[in-house]
Amino acid sequence: MKILRILLIALFFIATKSHSQVQVDAINYKNHERYITTTLNYPVPGTYLPIGQKAPSTVLNPDGTGVIQNADLSKSKINWGIECTDEGTPIFKEGFNSASYTFWYRITDSEEWNYTQLSIHFLKKRMFLMGERVKEYEDYNVQ
Repeated sequence: MKILRILLIALFFIATKSHSQVQVDAINYKNHERYITTTLNYPVPGTYLPIGQKAPSTVLNPDGTGVIQNADLSKSKINWGIECTDEGTPIFKEGFNSASYTFWYRITDSEEWNYTQLSIHFLKKRMFLMGERVKEYEDYNVQ
């Protein structure tokens, strides 16, 4: 009986976690509150590199952390997110076969947030970060 109770409690927590809402964090930029999330219907986490080069790179982890490499090849740990509504819906600008999002990041030991563009080009199956760093992706949502 005790095993059954533990099993039911474990199933409850698994079900609750799988149906939980998108995580949204509030950030402050120039006295304005903005909201960010790391959840998007595309695989944003990964390594972004300039085309045909091995550096400078940007590595984004699924948990909202990462590493950004500067032009001088120095590296800094970052926290990142995609701008969204307070409910977690990503805000984007639709283009011709593309979508662009506001990508927010800050150096881990800093309080200052910076932003740049993350664009997804659907036909090329590429994501561009900061305009020059690129990551190819597989679209598993195609039906």
